[in-house]
Amino acid sequence: MALRWYSTVVESTDHKKLAHWWADALGWQVIFELDDEAVVVPPWALELAEQVDFHQVPPGMVFVRVDHEKSGKNRLHWDFAPHTGDDRDAEIARLVGLGATVIDVGQPDDASWTVLADPDGNEFCVLSARDR
Repeated sequence: MALRWYSTVVESTDHKKLAHWWADALGWQVIFELDDEAVVVPPWALELAEQVDFHQVPPGMVFVRVDHEKSGKNRLHWDFAPHTGDDRDAEIARLVGLGATVIDVGQPDDASWTVLADPDGNEFCVLSARDR
């Protein structure tokens, strides 16, 4: 038996705003929104859930409301990669336009990835372009 990666949970003082930010950043959709929780999934996840085994459904992101601000560097972060047919620099510029910030966490100057933070300060990376 194996577990299914069901979701990644992100705490936020403005969980609804951050859920919508990530939905815009990833091209996903907000499918559930309450005063204390919001859920974001890939647009194909709901349809796929009806067609494939439980373990093959992709994970979502759950945003929960908390009363405290983020403090310190995350011990976990996301890595995202554009496709080789996409313009990586344009994608980073798009994310910055949405409200992300390019940050320095000590990565080398010649790193093949760029570290950014979402509007709440959660770190994530945009890797070099990939085809798989």
